[in-house]
Amino acid sequence: MFFKPIQGLVSRLIFTLFLILILGCLSPETALAATVDRPILTVELLQERLKLPEQNNGNQTIDLKHLEIDLRSENSEFRDRFYSLLQARLTRSSHVSLDLSDSIVKGSFDGSLLALRVPLYGQALSPLFTPEELEQLQRDRRRISQLRSLSRLILDESQLNNVSNLKLAVFRSGLILKNTRFLDSVNFNNIFFLDRVEAQGAIFSRDADWSETRFSQPFSLTDASFGAIARFRNSIFFDQSNFARVHFKGDAIFIGSTFENTVNFHQAQFDSAANFTRTHWKGNADLSQTHWQDRAQFSKSDFDRALFLSEATFLSNITFRESLFSQPVNLRGANIWGLMDFSDTRFSHSAYLNIAELNFDSDRATITGNPGQIGKILSIPTLQGNENLLQNLVRNFRIQEQIADANQIEYQIARLWQQELGDRFRGIDINTAHPETLAKIGFSPQQVTAILNYRKQQPFVNSNEILNLDEIDLATYIKVRDRLVFRLPISLFGWFDMGLDWLGLSLLLWLSCYGTNFGLVFGIGLLTIAYFSGLFWWIDRDRQYLPHQTLPHLGESLWMLGSFIILSTFGLLAIFRNSAQPWLTLLCLATILVPLPTCFLGSLYRRKFESESFELSYFVEEGTLRQLRLAIGRLPIVPRYPLFRERYLPLLLDRRWNWLNYYDFSLNNLFKFGFNDIRLRDTHLPGEIASLVWYQWILGLLYITLLFWTLSRTIPGLNLLIYLK
Repeated sequence: MFFKPIQGLVSRLIFTLFLILILGCLSPETALAATVDRPILTVELLQERLKLPEQNNGNQTIDLKHLEIDLRSENSEFRDRFYSLLQARLTRSSHVSLDLSDSIVKGSFDGSLLALRVPLYGQALSPLFTPEELEQLQRDRRRISQLRSLSRLILDESQLNNVSNLKLAVFRSGLILKNTRFLDSVNFNNIFFLDRVEAQGAIFSRDADWSETRFSQPFSLTDASFGAIARFRNSIFFDQSNFARVHFKGDAIFIGSTFENTVNFHQAQFDSAANFTRTHWKGNADLSQTHWQDRAQFSKSDFDRALFLSEATFLSNITFRESLFSQPVNLRGANIWGLMDFSDTRFSHSAYLNIAELNFDSDRATITGNPGQIGKILSIPTLQGNENLLQNLVRNFRIQEQIADANQIEYQIARLWQQELGDRFRGIDINTAHPETLAKIGFSPQQVTAILNYRKQQPFVNSNEILNLDEIDLATYIKVRDRLVFRLPISLFGWFDMGLDWLGLSLLLWLSCYGTNFGLVFGIGLLTIAYFSGLFWWIDRDRQYLPHQTLPHLGESLWMLGSFIILSTFGLLAIFRNSAQPWLTLLCLATILVPLPTCFLGSLYRRKFESESFELSYFVEEGTLRQLRLAIGRLPIVPRYPLFRERYLPLLLDRRWNWLNYYDFSLNNLFKFGFNDIRLRDTHLPGEIASLVWYQWILGLLYITLLFWTLSRTIPGLNLLIYLK
């Protein structure tokens, strides 16, 4: 007697394990059918449900929930009655919905047999629909355009109305498919849904065809699953569409589809290829946290609003060829393992790619686009946390020999580093700030106390530590984050070294875009040559308190003024065209060129000229040869050796072309080459003039270094030799 209860318990356990084993061997569809006991829908039950629909918010609902609906070919008699009875009831009024939630549908399901088929063209539409429904039908601009094209081909309208195949399938009723399981193919091809379609959690085991379908009201497929191909080719979603957490196990085909409103693919998973070619996204497109195991095609698509791909994972290639972006694309935190192609893609002035915290390895993944364009539209707000990403992007573009884009990324690195150094000077250090300062920028007294207690134990290193404090909420941090910096204590020498770093980096950014823009460097050179040539011409020809033998005639003055204006104009155009901050570039250049030469000229003209040969020029030229010479290794002063000094003769001030000699001398001093060997005489020479010449010569050494550095970074062959050795 004692063993009988135990024996019964063991028998039940064995039966349970056997049942679990059998269900595990079955397909998911069969397993679900075996575990859930659903009544089978019959004609009698269908007629009963049609006679007594449920009332839901004032609308009638045909309740076909929790049923097993057999539409297989061997049950053709029920299938025909199913479609005919439902079609007659659904097309009678627009205030009725069909609810198939939690039901299992066996056999192919053809939704077009439940729709109202009406003439596609002419006035026959008017008496069949309400004014609200007609207004929804008029939203289909694509179909109207097709009709207009068709009407041009058929001149006689009576012939057009007699064409039998020009029919429009309209689904007037709402369709609810929550957790519905379709075991075979589903067809909703070429249907205009006037009411909502709700298919949350629906399972489509076979092919599902929604091609050429129009959704006038919100469409929801949240948590749905497609076991085979899902076709939405040339479909139009007039209202919000929700594909959140949808699992596409087969190909997802959205070719030519239009999303008139916002669309949500958040956390959707694509196991096979996804084709969104020629799609039009008129609202915000949320594809964040999506997972793409196979290739994704977005070629020739238009994105009128923002595209969100944040934290998305692309294990294969994704293509945006010939697409148009009107608003930013958010790739923050995305994972790229294949090729991301932006070739021939167009970006509006307000569009860019936000790639902050992008997971990208240049050894396995590739980002490509139009050379010289793709690097400019990549945007990263801060350097912290993105250093490796930026270096990988530089290597990515250098491997593809897109030197301009690699240089653009390096320019962004330098600009972000300059910004970070500037923030360290301007920002409020949370580790040393006075409590009153913390309260002034937005912290409450309790928050200030918490900050003071924390930094007594250890200094703050990053923003995560301040967010970990219980008293600090996210709203307060967002309000003060732009004014706070996190730095360890620094000595006076450290401040000085940081200031030099900021100054040197700023000069490289303003004067050469960190060695990435030869046009900017060349424009600065043109402006500098024109400026110093004018100065040398002026001090050599206009000598105060002396006779006027050296004064230029009107023709020479006009030539000098005209050439100065032309060179300065070309230099300014190059600066404004190539510099990211042209006014800062000009301010930096003016700071270098104006103050010290002005002091020299002021000192020179305050005192009386003293010269034994006031009718001669301060500049002399080597008179034995006239040729192009490289002056990289010589000084601007005439040699002291008498035999060499005899070869140098003063400039001929009475020649009409003499003004060219001053440009020649300025070229020698700055670019280190010229057409003649022109130097400064070493006798009876005011010290201010010698100082001015030596000042330009020193600037020339710095300039030629900057020029060669820029050329080494912008010439493709030399660039690859240096950076990919």
